[in-house]
Amino acid sequence: MSLRTSRSARTGQYVALLGYLVFLAFPFLWLISTAFKPARELGSLHPTWIPEHPTLDNFRQAFDEQPLLQAAANSLIAAVSAALIAVVIATPMAYVMARHRTRLSAAATGWVVVSQAFPFVLLIIPLFLILKNLHLINSLWGLIMVYVVWALPFALWMLVGYVRAVPPELEEAASVDGASRLRTLVSVTVPLLAPGIVATALFAFITAWNEFFFALVLLKTPEKQTLPVVLTHFLGAEGAAELGLLAAAAFLATLPSLALFAVIQRRITGGMLAGAVKS
Repeated sequence: MSLRTSRSARTGQYVALLGYLVFLAFPFLWLISTAFKPARELGSLHPTWIPEHPTLDNFRQAFDEQPLLQAAANSLIAAVSAALIAVVIATPMAYVMARHRTRLSAAATGWVVVSQAFPFVLLIIPLFLILKNLHLINSLWGLIMVYVVWALPFALWMLVGYVRAVPPELEEAASVDGASRLRTLVSVTVPLLAPGIVATALFAFITAWNEFFFALVLLKTPEKQTLPVVLTHFLGAEGAAELGLLAAAAFLATLPSLALFAVIQRRITGGMLAGAVKS
């Protein structure tokens, strides 16, 4: 009886997982289909999944109408810079918070979690005033600073968990061998944190790459705008969208995140203690 129950539960899990995957894949597959459809098929009363006459005209026209390459470069610079800076700052902070558990570190961890609930609208005015005083309005570096500040709480929260998963005995062994605290952190702890650091950097990158509100408020000139902001230019004054062009541009905008995740997924799922064997 228990074997049948186990099989039924596993089958139910697979069915639920399949349904969830279909739910996630549906918008992306429809986006791809729309991107390759000509205008005549987009206006059809009986839409189809597979374009009957696939075309690249939407992509060509999208590049002709909007500076997508420049916007993608701006997004890439902002996202990569923010992810790297956030990880560099968060890694030693997470180590201290995880290894030295005091009331202060517990309060700091709680504040990190609570800060994620703050709405963007509540933060944009003080951030705007600070950046204005620093002469960083309409600057990619000002936007990068905002992204770093926004990504740090989440990066800390993630990395604290990864640091706590590293056995302290490994660091104690390195200390017995004469390694300093800094040497132990660089040579022992950080290599074991590689999957966590990569995962944290990936999420920080995706968050910055997809972010819209801060970029809309802080960047004014077209040549400095990021890709999510430029995508809104395919919407008409009355909200009517150039559906084919918007789908083509949005499809291209999703490719960097998908490619990055595909490249580094093995690092994320790899064992944290793969390098723990002492040579």
